[in-house]
Order: sequence, then C-alpha cells, then structure tokens
Amino acid sequence: MDDENDAQGLRSGLEDAFWARHANPLSSGTRILAFPFAMWALYRRDRRLLAAAVAFIAVNPVLFPRPARTDSYLSRIVLAEREWIAEGRGTMGVDYPNVLNLLNVPVTLYALASAVRRDPVGTAVGTLCVMVLKLWWTDAILRETGVTGEGPADGASDADGGVSLSP
Repeated sequence: MDDENDAQGLRSGLEDAFWARHANPLSSGTRILAFPFAMWALYRRDRRLLAAAVAFIAVNPVLFPRPARTDSYLSRIVLAEREWIAEGRGTMGVDYPNVLNLLNVPVTLYALASAVRRDPVGTAVGTLCVMVLKLWWTDAILRETGVTGEGPADGASDADGGVSLSP
C-alpha cells in the first residue's frame, strides 16, 4: 500500500512541477508560436526544422522555470487548462467550449494536408484557423474557470498586467 501511495505522490508532484513550469508565460507563449514553425517546416520539407519544432513542442512545458507570478494572461490560460482538466471537463466534446477543439481536428488535418501539398494559401489559412480555434478555447475556459493567477507577494502588479522578468 505504501508503494502505491508513494507512486501517487510522485505522480502528483511531477504533475504539479509540470503545470507550474508550463505556467511560465515564456513556455505558453513560445509553445503557441511553435505550431506555425512546424507547419512551415512541413511545407518547406525541412526535416531538421520539423524535428526541432516537434522536439521543442515536446520539451517546452518543462523547459522554462516556474514563474515568480502567474497573473499574466499566458500564465492564466495554462492554469485554467489545468483546472479544467482536473475538474474532469475534458478537452473535446460537443458542448461549448470543447466543441472548439473538436472542430480543430478537421481544420488541423486540412492545414497538414495543405502543407504536404505545398498549398501556401491553404497552409496559411489552415494554420491561422487552428491557432484561432485553440486560443478561442483557452480564452473560453479561462473565462469559465475564473482563474486569476497570483501576483507578487506585496500585491502590486504591473500596469499592463504583464509578467515581470526581473528577479
């Protein structure tokens, strides 16, 4: 029984570390931008760039340190996603906002097919639509969960709501 509790504790700790590091706005911001680079690499048939983009997407959530504050928009969408999933609300379905991710499946396939066919307009439009649907979903779950994040310990915040990168 102790081994099972230890394993669950380890898993919980790793999940906490994953989400905490992924809440860094540099993580979520660069991850958003990685998809267009992957599509560009596929369109250009650049295997090295595609491999680098896929590798970056894979390691991105743990690449950056835990942020000092999580009240930026990019941090809050990651925290909202964690809460959404933890509540068992899923990421795909026919209910709003999960239908946006469901709609994203054929849109992503269209974008991928366009890139493989080297259709520049289809690739660009498809990639843009994938990004719009994904950001629409993250914004919708942010509004539904009401996640606000945490500012600095003294309660002061930047006027623009951004993240201070100074130590």
